[in-house]
Amino acid sequence: MQKYILSMWIILCICMTAHAQLDTGFVQTKLSLTQYLSLVGRQNLSYAAQQYNVNIAEAGIESAKVFPDPQLTFGAYDNQQSSKHLGQGYNAGIGTTLELGGKRKSRIDLAQSQVLLSKALLQDYFRNLQADASIAYFNALQQYNLLEVQQNSYATMAQLADADAIRFKLGAITEVDARQSKLEAGSLLNSLYQNEADWKTALVQLSINTGKAQSDTLLTPISDSDNLERDFALGTLIINAQNNRADVVAAINNKTVADKNLQLIRANRKIDLGISAGVQYSGEATNDIAPTPAYRSINAGISIPLKFSNRYKGEMKAAQYSIRQSAVQYDQVLLQIQTEVTQSYFNYKAAQKQVSQFKSGLLTEAQKVLTGKIYSYKRGETSLLEVLNAQRTYNDVQQNYYQSLFNYAAALVNLERSAGIWDIQ
Repeated sequence: MQKYILSMWIILCICMTAHAQLDTGFVQTKLSLTQYLSLVGRQNLSYAAQQYNVNIAEAGIESAKVFPDPQLTFGAYDNQQSSKHLGQGYNAGIGTTLELGGKRKSRIDLAQSQVLLSKALLQDYFRNLQADASIAYFNALQQYNLLEVQQNSYATMAQLADADAIRFKLGAITEVDARQSKLEAGSLLNSLYQNEADWKTALVQLSINTGKAQSDTLLTPISDSDNLERDFALGTLIINAQNNRADVVAAINNKTVADKNLQLIRANRKIDLGISAGVQYSGEATNDIAPTPAYRSINAGISIPLKFSNRYKGEMKAAQYSIRQSAVQYDQVLLQIQTEVTQSYFNYKAAQKQVSQFKSGLLTEAQKVLTGKIYSYKRGETSLLEVLNAQRTYNDVQQNYYQSLFNYAAALVNLERSAGIWDIQ
């Protein structure tokens, strides 16, 4: 009769579901990866700030189109000899600088090349932003999966601890075993609370990436990590990246900017002409010695600067070194791209194999071992220590599986980031 009562109590405890009191008092807005990245592209504050660099560069074209301002001059004179009846007069003139050597065109060309460079840098910024945001999305998925693993582990151990408390009262096990199972349940509960915090922290990062963070509403991912299988050819990825990646375009535009800057410096070394025209009015002089009637005169002239400063070529040399530097930087970018793509490709292949290994039966085997140990423990055929070891092993396998899934997704993101392509949905 006692064994029957014991068995019924254990079955009842196992059927009861033990849940920790998690804080879920917030609104969850579920988004797919495509919807999330769309929000990031439209609302991310850092990206919005970077877009102003293009506007600033475009404004530079307007500044480059400006002609030199003309100068108006006015003057008046009085001989201050009223006793000699000398006259008074005034003069007025206009002058400007006539730029020679194609200076204005060179300024405009340089400004236009800077606009193209700014656009390329913006595109490269978005390439990295898109990849980082995607990794944050998959991290939120991983944290939720780890939370579920911990929650299920706690529920299993809490049920076992409740059953052990009854078995101890009935004299079926020792007090040490009952205390041990209760202690393990408490330890798992503490870990569960930390997993909950990690999950919420990951969700907050998603909201920050979209430019809107609210304490009572969090974005939650709904996509999974199953659609990660790709068949890439390393050589094709490298060629595509070196031809199309945004930072390659930026490096090319940087070389163009250096060339245009040298052209502008050379243009600025050409002389400019100063041209002027004016009119002068002299009042009537009525003295007896040299009476002079009032008259007007018109004048025009040019001024030619003496470019002694052209003897110093420091600015031109600096521009020439900048061209050489940009050429070396371009070669470095190509080498860096080849390295990044190759490393990312190897990491992706390794992550692919790891996930495949888990899916080939590791999870199932670990679960079967745990189920068998719990069953044997209930029947008194094995010790609590063996059950705890099986539980930890099962937890480790699950956590490693979800970590491998995240690594797989992150490896794909980094590979496509380095290759300059994007097809992750």
